[in-house]
Amino acid sequence: MESSTVTERIYAKALELLEQHPEGLRFVELRSSIEGSDRSFHPKTVNGCVWKLPQRFPDRVYKPSRGLFRLLKYKPAEDDRV
Repeated sequence: MESSTVTERIYAKALELLEQHPEGLRFVELRSSIEGSDRSFHPKTVNGCVWKLPQRFPDRVYKPSRGLFRLLKYKPAEDDRV
């Protein structure tokens, strides 16, 4: 998937990584994996994009606990309080 902007590419990679990890990824793991996937990504841009994932994609990403990002489709039924 070739996106036009750097942030779109970062978001696409973040969603791809979360798809590969149904249990979710911690902030540092997600950020490091994105930075490692493309060295042209500026660390502060990656940091900002990861931080804003639940706000940018509220229909796809949620945080079950502090620092943990997970796709909504992997949200357990008993975890509806979030």
